Amino acid sequence: MKLKLKVPLCFFDLETTGINIAQDRIIEIAVVKLMPNGETIRKVNLINPTIPISPESTAIHGITNEDVKGKPTFKEIGKEYVKFLEGCDLAGFNVLKFDMPLLVEEFLRADIDFDYSRKKIIDAQRIFHLMEKRTLSAAYQFYCGKQLNEAHSAEADTVATMDVLLAQVDRYENQDVTDTLGKKIGSIAPSVDTLSQLTSSELVDLAGRMQRNDKGEAIFNFGKHKGKPVLKVFKDEPSYYDWMMNGDFALDTKRWLTKIKLSVLTGKI
Repeated sequence: MKLKLKVPLCFFDLETTGINIAQDRIIEIAVVKLMPNGETIRKVNLINPTIPISPESTAIHGITNEDVKGKPTFKEIGKEYVKFLEGCDLAGFNVLKFDMPLLVEEFLRADIDFDYSRKKIIDAQRIFHLMEKRTLSAAYQFYCGKQLNEAHSAEADTVATMDVLLAQVDRYENQDVTDTLGKKIGSIAPSVDTLSQLTSSELVDLAGRMQRNDKGEAIFNFGKHKGKPVLKVFKDEPSYYDWMMNGDFALDTKRWLTKIKLSVLTGKI
C-alpha cells in the first residue's frame, strides 16, 4: 500500500431518503476503516429515518420503508459512529457536496458532538476531476489524438467540438449509458434525438434554476423548495412566483416560470 497513513482513514458512503441535505435522512451508512498497517475494519447499519423514503430514492438504492422498519434511528446509533470515527481522517466519493454535509446534519439533529474540523477530508471525485481533465483540449486529445493549439479561438474550439462529438459517436455507438448511480439512462446512437435526450433532457431553463424529475415534472433546483414540483410550490405558496418574478433571475428563467404557471390552464408545459 503506497498510501502513507499516520492515523486510520475512514471511507464512508450514505444511502438516504432523498437528496435534500437539510430535510432528508440517512437510511444506510457504511464505513470502512483503513488502518496504517493496511488492515480494514467495517461498520454498516440500516437506519430508520423516521420519515418516508421517496420512491425515486428507492428506485436507485433498492431500500424500502419496510426494510428500515424496526431498525435503530440515527440518534440511537450516532454515538457508535462518533466513537468509530474518533481519531480518524475521512474519505469518500463526492462526500464534500453531499455525504459529509448530510452526515453532519444528522449528528447535529441528534445533539451528538462531531467535530469534523479537526479531521482531514479526502474526496476521490475531486482527485478524479483534477487528474482527468474535462476540458475541450483534453477531450480533443483523448478522442481525436490531436493537440488543440488554438484553444479559446472560437473557430478552433467549434471545429474541435464537432470532431469530438463525431468521434464519440464512432467510439460509443450502441453502448449503454448509466448515470452516476449506475442506472441505465439510454444508449449511444448516431441520432440527434438520442444524444439530445441523453445530454439535456432534464433541462428546463438555461440558468438551471429548474430541471425535470423522472416523471417529467419541472422541479426547483435551488433554495428552500429544491426538489419540489414548481406547480405544487406555486399552489402552496403563490407569493413564491411573485418573489422570483421580481427577483434577480434570468429573463429565460422568468419566461419558463410564467409558462409553467400558465400550463395549469392548458394542461401543457
